[in-house]
Amino acid sequence: MLIPVLLSGGIGSRLWPISRELYPKQFISLVDEDKSLLQSTLSRLEGIDNIASTIVVCHEDHRFLVAEQLRQSGMESSTIIIEPDSKGTAPAVALAAYEALKQYEDEDPILLVLPVDHIINNRDSFHKAIEKGVDQASAGKLVTFGVHPSSAATQYGYIRSGMPIDHIDHLFEVSDFIEKPDQITAENLIAKNSCYWNSGMFMFKASSYQRKLQKYAPDILDVCEKSYEKVSDDLDFKRIPKHIFETCRSDSVDCAVLEHTREAVVIGLDAEWKEICAWSSLWESGQKDSRGNVVNGDVITHDVENCYIGGGSRLVAALGIKDLVVVETPDAVLVADKNKVEDVQHIVEQLRQNGRTEALNHTCVYRPWGSYETLVLAERFQVKRIIVNPGATLSLQMHHHRAEHWTVVRGTALVTCGDEEFLLREDESNYIPLGHKHRLKNPGVIPLELIEVQTGSYLGEDDIVRFEDSYGR
Repeated sequence: MLIPVLLSGGIGSRLWPISRELYPKQFISLVDEDKSLLQSTLSRLEGIDNIASTIVVCHEDHRFLVAEQLRQSGMESSTIIIEPDSKGTAPAVALAAYEALKQYEDEDPILLVLPVDHIINNRDSFHKAIEKGVDQASAGKLVTFGVHPSSAATQYGYIRSGMPIDHIDHLFEVSDFIEKPDQITAENLIAKNSCYWNSGMFMFKASSYQRKLQKYAPDILDVCEKSYEKVSDDLDFKRIPKHIFETCRSDSVDCAVLEHTREAVVIGLDAEWKEICAWSSLWESGQKDSRGNVVNGDVITHDVENCYIGGGSRLVAALGIKDLVVVETPDAVLVADKNKVEDVQHIVEQLRQNGRTEALNHTCVYRPWGSYETLVLAERFQVKRIIVNPGATLSLQMHHHRAEHWTVVRGTALVTCGDEEFLLREDESNYIPLGHKHRLKNPGVIPLELIEVQTGSYLGEDDIVRFEDSYGR
């Protein structure tokens, strides 16, 4: 039995302003117009033999995003494990191993561990590498997939191959792991022709991983075991207790286990692989024009060379520039040297320190029931566009500092206001006085769209008192 384990705990700060803390890169269609990075990861598993339901490990803030994207992909039966804090890949995979062994008590399932921010264009080659990995994992080996390097890249770690197991199948023992090198070191590694990029993809039996973790990082396994013993069901999620898990140290699968064991093997992967870790990755993998530019959205250029330019909500015009990244969103614009985009995370950290919401959310904010978009924000009033999915319900709530006025633009709303319950149809409106309990539901089969005007002395999202909530918030 092969169980995919998808690691979806990152926030993608190096892809700001498209990627935000509460809506990060894995949920965005950055490469495939029809699929997010998470959904693309799921789709490339199609056609693999003896594959079971997926386990996804994600942060608490992203649980409803994961659930919705799994639903859209027809994978509602997947298991979602909520990490209260991100502690690296080693603890995340340990939690997945406990869950896999619980689901398949009479088997020792093989885990296929996949980050969700990869592009793999050659699916056949990827599947063949997995077939080789199953054979090795079944024999008790811990498999890592190494990408044949196409350049002396410094944004990836490296795996140095050791004794050959099968030259033809590009299968070797692992000699050692090398952290992200400087340029000279990377060039030397490439010249020796015995190194791979470290893809961060792994395969091993659940029990094999646990045994090695017990041997080389027993403190991590101990915390994860105690955490999993206290796991609770929260709606359709598996919630890990924060007070136990927060004591776990952060570490990666590589550092915690694979660097120490003699049972690690590397399978060479030649599948047109790319990790989407920064804007330079999207430039490298994108469709370039005759002057080496990758453009997305409403963009006009003149005398522009080797740039990545993305327009999100308005026309972007570029003139006489070279080797830049320009990304426009409704509330932020990034202009960066293409060779410095790894440092975008420092901008995000400044935003956090200054309490700026641009680090957390887009102007369009996603909720388990739908989304809302701030259209106008001024002193004492705010205008929002609210979308409620068919059948979805907002919490029964009230506000201490604001009143609200709802006007239905499309669909039908079932409104609770105080002791009354009534329907609002298109072009109809209702006033929610300050301090009144209220609730909004979409009883229809099409999305409900309405305009909300808030007025009051304080308009923050924390001025919500919930009395009932279908989503356990």
